[in-house]
Amino acid sequence: MTNQPSKNAPLNRREFIQSASSLMAVGMSSSFSPNLSSAQAEQKSLATIRIKNIDSNFEREPLNPYRFKGSAITESWQTAAMLESDSGIRKVGLCTQGVLWSDAKVFAAHSERVGNALMYAITDRALQMMKGSSFSSPVDLVDELLPEVYAYAKKITGNPDLRKTFALNALVSVDNAAWLLFAQENKLTRFDDMIPAKYRPGLSHRHDKVASIPAFSVGTTVDKIKAAADEGYFIMKLKTGSAGTQFEMLEKDIAFLTAVHKTLGNYETPYTKNGKIPYYFDANGRYEKKDTLLRFLDHAKKIGAFDQIAVIEEPFEERNEEYVGQLGVRIAADESAHTVEDAAIRIQQGYSAIAVKAIAKTLSMTMKITQLAYEKGVPCFCADLTVNPILVDWNKNVAARLPSFPGVTIGLQETNGHQYFKNWDKLMSYHPKAGSSWTKTQQGVYPTDSSFYAESGGILLSSAHYDQLFGDV
Repeated sequence: MTNQPSKNAPLNRREFIQSASSLMAVGMSSSFSPNLSSAQAEQKSLATIRIKNIDSNFEREPLNPYRFKGSAITESWQTAAMLESDSGIRKVGLCTQGVLWSDAKVFAAHSERVGNALMYAITDRALQMMKGSSFSSPVDLVDELLPEVYAYAKKITGNPDLRKTFALNALVSVDNAAWLLFAQENKLTRFDDMIPAKYRPGLSHRHDKVASIPAFSVGTTVDKIKAAADEGYFIMKLKTGSAGTQFEMLEKDIAFLTAVHKTLGNYETPYTKNGKIPYYFDANGRYEKKDTLLRFLDHAKKIGAFDQIAVIEEPFEERNEEYVGQLGVRIAADESAHTVEDAAIRIQQGYSAIAVKAIAKTLSMTMKITQLAYEKGVPCFCADLTVNPILVDWNKNVAARLPSFPGVTIGLQETNGHQYFKNWDKLMSYHPKAGSSWTKTQQGVYPTDSSFYAESGGILLSSAHYDQLFGDV
């Protein structure tokens, strides 16, 4: 297998990417010679893995429109990266692309399909850089790849202020494939064994249940939210930051808060210490000033909803550096905490929770962020990117091992793919452990019993469907 498209591989877009890349990145250097001697010195027992062949592919999946950040997504590209080592082991890593989530400016500047094609081109560039190179640690590999991949991403998007999360999202399939190679080359059969020792403290818990958190886009009726609560979902991601001017947004958000609290305020759950349903709001950076958020919070106090607000995620635009530690509620960083360095800055700015996304910022970067948060006493929870069922379990492996979120007695994981993918059942059939208890939400939670940990949620197993995108893998 070479880095040229296989004649038997369906839907391969390598020729498209090669021609597009040549037009959009004239003059970009593709040299890549990672210096991983420090990692090798620390971990002499780990195998050095040389990448012999690479390939990539993707599938487009239709969505029910998901509205946030003043816009909406209607399809989702599932990209796959194939890495083959000198020893003949081949692994396929997956990624769900989130263009609107990772950089709304790129989304706005192009059609939805072109935005996805740009991110896919970045994935392909990373793979081209890796061919012929060696690594012994996926974490170090991502550290080596990211600077050049990010520079390339800024060039082809024409956006010098591109958010780093856009490049990290493009690296997820590459990172996943690297972790799978790393595990097999080193004869590691469980997720716990894969975690480097220095990151284990932040991922050492073992919840026997993980909350399945659905997400409701801007404009969702309260009846739909109530129906989810009646099914047993006890914490739901509620998108605020309605479209319109700041005044119009606030009016709509306040009305939404009032309706939610009137409907759910008296619901009870066994999974919180106070027995009440916690509110999880996500404004996706739509609030331009702290004063506007304070008016929202004042209304919450007025109607008796304030004490049930567990967290408000990313109320402000990323460049807003106002201190948020004195608002009386827990403010979480998500897309603004691109890297561990960015997460450290957000913690200094008073952010007291971090939404981590192994399925959007790479497992490698997530391990670094969860360890920093653990050391700083900042709780984390797993947020979704409307990913496919296999990636749900990559995220779940993290969520099940994070320390408990304040006021909640089980792990927390947003997962909304079943709400927005039109072909969710088909995607579920691609999961190598489809039908296992931990893949199904039961009364609002995933059971993460001993079988989940023993089998690592099935993520170390191959998916026949995605393998077939590259012929006989």
